[in-house]
Amino acid sequence: MKRADRLMAILIALQQRPETAQSLADKFEVSKRTVLRDMQSLSEIGIPLYSMTGPSGGFRMMEGFRLPPLQLDSQEALTVLFALRAMTSITDTPFNQARWTVLDKIRSVLPEETLKQVEPLLDRMELEVPVRKTKTPHLSALLEYTAKSRWVHVLYRSENHHRRLRLYPRKIYTAHGFWYCEAFSPLHKEVRNFRVDRIEELEAIDQPDEALSEQLLRVEDEDAPAKPVVRIAAKLTYRGALLAEQDYHIGEHVRQIADDEWTVEFDCPASEWDWAVRFFFTLGMQADVLEPDELRAGIREMAGQLYERYTPDSERNSL
Repeated sequence: MKRADRLMAILIALQQRPETAQSLADKFEVSKRTVLRDMQSLSEIGIPLYSMTGPSGGFRMMEGFRLPPLQLDSQEALTVLFALRAMTSITDTPFNQARWTVLDKIRSVLPEETLKQVEPLLDRMELEVPVRKTKTPHLSALLEYTAKSRWVHVLYRSENHHRRLRLYPRKIYTAHGFWYCEAFSPLHKEVRNFRVDRIEELEAIDQPDEALSEQLLRVEDEDAPAKPVVRIAAKLTYRGALLAEQDYHIGEHVRQIADDEWTVEFDCPASEWDWAVRFFFTLGMQADVLEPDELRAGIREMAGQLYERYTPDSERNSL
């Protein structure tokens, strides 16, 4: 028997009745010295054991202690509790009630010694999630349809449009405090990300027509030609690097090259060109775009439009 299995078997045995070191040694066919080492190891991981002398003596567990159904060490417990605490920071989820009840259930079954080790670390760890007041009433249904590979019909409100779309959802994820749906859109002829809180109506499509299915197959074909991309490179200040790192798509491409200088280089899909112009324009003096020249020109054009907006009428008339 492996040592880990023997330790578990000892715990299960002690939950039933007191056991002497010799009786345990006989059961598991090991030496009494080995059992004593096992007892020491169990005590060191927080199992409340004590021993009694005399005819009815032996090793016992403290009154009220029960072996939890899941055996988690301190690192495993920290991992689970940290992840659950992060989930409670998200404003609206399909797990609004469950995320609290499961947190309480896990805490209730963890040994007190494990909690004492984990709590100080949890108090100093945080997964930052922006506070949002948005609601996602269709998130649970969308999750179900995505898992079942169903086409859906939605009424979607975007920045520029308010219209009905047919979508094939491929993935649901959360970022920056929002829930997103990565889905193929026949209207756009590509896979796009849609904010779930902007979905106002949702229903499943029972039987998509052949044209939709053919479009989806072409998109999912691994041999389909790659979409055109534009190579973007920029230098960043410290603050510019922090802002770029927060972006879901390009954050991992930020690199520090000197004490006070960072860079970001990535291939931008042509379909995201307008986003790139807006993003680097908002960085202002925190970024210096090196390439391409077209991006520099786009930023310059936006700056001119902003300058025009805030030019006083008296100055505009004198030009």
